[in-house]
Amino acid sequence: MSTPASIDVPEFDRRLRRRLELICESFLNLTGQPLLDNATPERLWHAPRVIVAHGIEAEPVFFYGNRMALELFEMDFASFTHLPSRYSAEPLERQERSRLLERVSRDGFIDDYAGVRISATGKRFRIEQAVVWNLIDGNGEIHGQAATFDRWKPI
Repeated sequence: MSTPASIDVPEFDRRLRRRLELICESFLNLTGQPLLDNATPERLWHAPRVIVAHGIEAEPVFFYGNRMALELFEMDFASFTHLPSRYSAEPLERQERSRLLERVSRDGFIDDYAGVRISATGKRFRIEQAVVWNLIDGNGEIHGQAATFDRWKPI
């Protein structure tokens, strides 16, 4: 487990770059707004907001978390990208999280999510006004879901 000061920039290989493009393209297509102006992998990494995404496995696993996400969840990139996304919520919050993901699957995105999450060291925090959206390619195929938020408070 890394401390926030030791979080290194991940290798932006071709696969990760394509996934980051999909995060940005899907956000724009669904919300009508850019996730970030002039988004590049480096700008997403250093964005002044949390950005996370998971795939569509039977138990979805995060494949991306930017620097702010890793600091908040108190994990390094390698650990975070092996974490089933449901473990970002406490057991009592997982049912609510499941309802949220069903809503996103049905509607494409939501922009009013609030909920409690937990860091790797057990610190609890409440996120507010999160946007959660489907990662949809040009053929309409869903590749996962992503979320972004810049409001949270410790509990």
